[in-house]
Amino acid sequence: MTSSAAPGDAPGQRPGTGLRADAERNRDRILAAARHLFATEGLGVSLSAVARAAGVGKATLARRFPTRDDLVNAVFADRMDAYAAAVTTALDDPDPWHGFTGYVHAICAMQAADRGFADVLTMTFPAARALEARRAEAYNGAVELIARAKATGHLREDFTDRDLPLLLMANAGVVNATGDAAPDAWRRLVAHLIRSYAAPGAPIPPLPDAPPPAALHRAMVRLTRRTN
Repeated sequence: MTSSAAPGDAPGQRPGTGLRADAERNRDRILAAARHLFATEGLGVSLSAVARAAGVGKATLARRFPTRDDLVNAVFADRMDAYAAAVTTALDDPDPWHGFTGYVHAICAMQAADRGFADVLTMTFPAARALEARRAEAYNGAVELIARAKATGHLREDFTDRDLPLLLMANAGVVNATGDAAPDAWRRLVAHLIRSYAAPGAPIPPLPDAPPPAALHRAMVRLTRRTN
């Protein structure tokens, strides 16, 4: 008697992995497809689209990643590590204000480099425990960084840790709206925001040039097409 198997699920044990070789290849294809689609289209992409791009069935994807949170956790684990490391780097800066401004720029650059990660930093995924643990670690470090920057007299006293999510939401909005039409627009937004956080007399970064009118027009046309 013969047994049937779904495509991509044929027997073949890879020593020491606990996954059959073909199943592990499927997992790698799913992660690569999800990473690409999340980065270019954001987290709103359907799991069916991920499965198609990976060349596997929806059932195969569900076996590897039972929930969207499981997939998000696997795709963005390394980026969340970098996110947590950014605040550690900032805390190591002997100038807390410089560390703070560098941190803000670093995390916004991470968003600009990956639309999916731009969304991840403005959302929560309760089932993705490892990802949320790294987020909590980064948050605790940011609270300490804010206190140190205030102690220098350069960060406004009315700035709070709750302003960081607002910053990330604003930057994610610009990143998602402008895309490749005006890919550096976020830099000017972040520079304006840092200036608004600075107390009188604080050193502030230079203000990048505004996007050219034609680039902003392309971004607005692009956004209009996405909403229609």
